[in-house]
Amino acid sequence: MEPNQILDVDRLPAEVGSQVELTAVLLLGGNGDVRVGTPTVEGARVVAEVVEHGRDRKIVGFKYKAKTRYRRKWGHRQDYTRLAISRIEASPEAAVHEEAQADEETRPTQRRRARRAAPAEKSAPESSREGRE
Repeated sequence: MEPNQILDVDRLPAEVGSQVELTAVLLLGGNGDVRVGTPTVEGARVVAEVVEHGRDRKIVGFKYKAKTRYRRKWGHRQDYTRLAISRIEASPEAAVHEEAQADEETRPTQRRRARRAAPAEKSAPESSREGRE
């Protein structure tokens, strides 16, 4: 999503022309920086304006069993709300908190990688090699 984008979502209980605030932001990106939420990004929110409410095209369902004369047909139209994204906001405090938390989580793996990269010196006794030649 980006500002001035039109988006269809499941029906929201809001009036046409009103502002809606979406706080369940799962991923936030821009300027080469991507933040993934656990499960949501803290302090991030999307403000949008309700443009209209509508119903999607009809989807037809059909059941059929051969040789038994069993047929069932039904239709469904999903309600939706069309939103115009006004702005996307993220608090800088949340970014600092997330970076510190990410550093704490990666430290043990970095230590393990460092231990693997530096091979342990294993030396066999020289006396056993000399006797075999």
